[in-house]
Amino acid sequence: MRHMQWTDEGIVLGVKRHGEASAILELMTREHGRHLGLVRGGAGTRLRPILQPGNSVSATWRARLDEHLGIYTVEGLRLRAAGYLGASHAVYGVTHLAALTRLLPERDPHPAVFEALEDILERLGDARQIGPLVARFELALLAELGFGLDLSQCAATGAVADLAYVSPKSGRAVSRQAGEAWRDKLMQLPAFLAGDDGEPTPAEVSSGFAITGHFLSRHVLEPRGIALPEARRHFIAAILRG
Repeated sequence: MRHMQWTDEGIVLGVKRHGEASAILELMTREHGRHLGLVRGGAGTRLRPILQPGNSVSATWRARLDEHLGIYTVEGLRLRAAGYLGASHAVYGVTHLAALTRLLPERDPHPAVFEALEDILERLGDARQIGPLVARFELALLAELGFGLDLSQCAATGAVADLAYVSPKSGRAVSRQAGEAWRDKLMQLPAFLAGDDGEPTPAEVSSGFAITGHFLSRHVLEPRGIALPEARRHFIAAILRG
């Protein structure tokens, strides 16, 4: 009988105990998207340190039929999770990033999300650098889900310089001049969210998360009856304190 099988690199999003010794593992894989499978012995002491959120693994998935849950065999590649335990922003960050990635349809490949997630996890220990990366990840996730914001030019004039605001209705950028009269109704657009590589201030990081949070809630979370995760709020508070 023909079996389904593939091997891929994956980032651990979550794990749930299953029976006495097994676990159901949720991975974000490079080529197969967000994918679940059963790990025999996954609740045991040998595998538990490997199956921690934020770790990277090499995973082979096998099943009789494509629609089955299937069985994972895994080997650790980069075991980052233990290094996060001393930093509250990193612990909350991993939880939040997993919750965001879980918004993607199961088994739907998103290689750009995988790459961005891996890059963030490598740098998650640096509280000062990580905020802009996570806000940009939220922006990219909105685009992957079909709700991309147009922050490249002014919605009113087409200008590409001095973009200072975002319309909370349309999700489009507005220049300082065009938006001046309505600035109380517009959201502040920090330069880093529009592609500038300079180091943002804490206030600008906060403004960036206000924008991505607004559109994630409106387009993605509220239609599903869920709120922004608590871990996100704790993560933002921790990096702004740091």
